[in-house]
Amino acid sequence: MPSARRRSSHPESLADLADQGVVVRHADYSDPRSLNEAFAGADRVLLISSNAVGQRIEQHGNVIDAAREAGVDLIAYTSAPHADTTTMLLAAEHAATERLILDSGLDYVFLRNSWYLENYTEQLATTLEHKAILGSAGNGRVSAATRADYAAAAAAVLAGDGPHHHVYELGGDTLFTLGEYAETLSGLVGEEIAYVDQPPAQYQAFLESVGLPAPLAHVMADSDVAVARGDLLVESGDLSRLIGRPTTGLADAIRAALG
Repeated sequence: MPSARRRSSHPESLADLADQGVVVRHADYSDPRSLNEAFAGADRVLLISSNAVGQRIEQHGNVIDAAREAGVDLIAYTSAPHADTTTMLLAAEHAATERLILDSGLDYVFLRNSWYLENYTEQLATTLEHKAILGSAGNGRVSAATRADYAAAAAAVLAGDGPHHHVYELGGDTLFTLGEYAETLSGLVGEEIAYVDQPPAQYQAFLESVGLPAPLAHVMADSDVAVARGDLLVESGDLSRLIGRPTTGLADAIRAALG
């Protein structure tokens, strides 16, 4: 079986892969030495954006430096849709990372992932308890897809012989507003779930009231405003082409989450 390397702060959690013959190495975005060791002998690297918002540029820079030192043939990066043009706050570190990769001289592919369906389906317990979805997205449509679909696209790029120095704008085939998401959910659970649209400041205050730190609440409210503007709408068809099938539909993803 070919070897594969992916980052994890807890290699023991990947024991199932190790048992199948996959090479598992520890890699910490904040520890350049661990990255150098992890990338030794690697031909291609998938840089999955860090979840440490505010620290991403430094961490991603460490990964890019290690990939360059290892002499990899390709670095693929999970970015944000329209990263070079959107004003969405959450995309700023993605745009900066893309610039670092361009400046590195490495062959690259940017995988600009739109929203994840799990951003909504992982909140189902709370949504069903309160029978409401709050947000500031207005009637903006989003082309969300499942993490599994985005992962399949990344695997196709890493294992394939497609073009380098290429940007894929990735999004699900099903385009929906939060109001339509609420309608779909209502039909599946047999009770009315409402979408309640709020002004961004009010929505941010709500997010803070349920425990989000103010800076993060501001970023999340801004992301809904970006949905309203259409910044998270992707209609390229790149995702379904890369994975060779239609993307997972909204209703199917909700059914799986309800499980």
